[in-house]
Amino acid sequence: MKMKKSLVSLSLTLVLCTVAQAAVEPLDLVKPVADYKIYVSKEVNGLVAQTQAFTDAVKAGDLAKAKALYAPTRAHYERIEPIAELFSDLDSAIDSRADDHEKRERDSAFVGFHRIEYGLFSENSTKDLAPVADKLMHDVIDLQRRVSTLVFPPSKVVGGAAALMEEVAATKISGEEDRYSHTDLWDFQANVDGAQKIVQLLDPLIRRQDAEFAEKISTNFATVDNILAKYRTQNGFEPYDKLSANDRRALVGPVQTLAEDLSRLRGMLGLK
Repeated sequence: MKMKKSLVSLSLTLVLCTVAQAAVEPLDLVKPVADYKIYVSKEVNGLVAQTQAFTDAVKAGDLAKAKALYAPTRAHYERIEPIAELFSDLDSAIDSRADDHEKRERDSAFVGFHRIEYGLFSENSTKDLAPVADKLMHDVIDLQRRVSTLVFPPSKVVGGAAALMEEVAATKISGEEDRYSHTDLWDFQANVDGAQKIVQLLDPLIRRQDAEFAEKISTNFATVDNILAKYRTQNGFEPYDKLSANDRRALVGPVQTLAEDLSRLRGMLGLK
């Protein structure tokens, strides 16, 4: 009897030790969050540099160059959107859509990337865009300044992976985001890249909790990446309006599955 009790006690001890080893402590998140801030800072620096070139082209009236720079410039913003959205005033200035404004495209409050996109791709002109370009540049530099002093909330970082994919699933697959330029696939890839970076930094912690789940996420990312790769061109991606209804539907399932899986991460890592 004493032997059985001892064995039971030993088993419980081993189980408790395993659980204790597997638990994610707040200190475990310090390095991945710090590394993520480095990543975001680099992306913001890239955003500032490319926005300068983009807005210079707009102000110079170089329509072809401005069009070519639009999508790759925005990609920097799309990769770090969960952090950028913490500054709601800047996000609405940099990334709002015509739908957000009473007079839509004709509303004076409609500024930022999508206002310039409308001028370049719908009106096929840089006319009257110089003030909008100047404001965009000012706001992007302000974003850089604010990010540099921001203490990144771990829950926002971890939840950001799901947020990026949920946005693709909920609104971007419809093609409403880049409705004038049809450069949506650039945004999709940037969102996937941003989400994947977060998961890569958290991967050791995720594997400690559930190695099989970590592999599932990795496989799901590969599936989405492979679908997007079908539409790559020498200069980026196919225009989104060239994709068939079946092509778009083929994206929906994998993106939604990935978003649903990533939504479990905060709970798994003890961040409610």
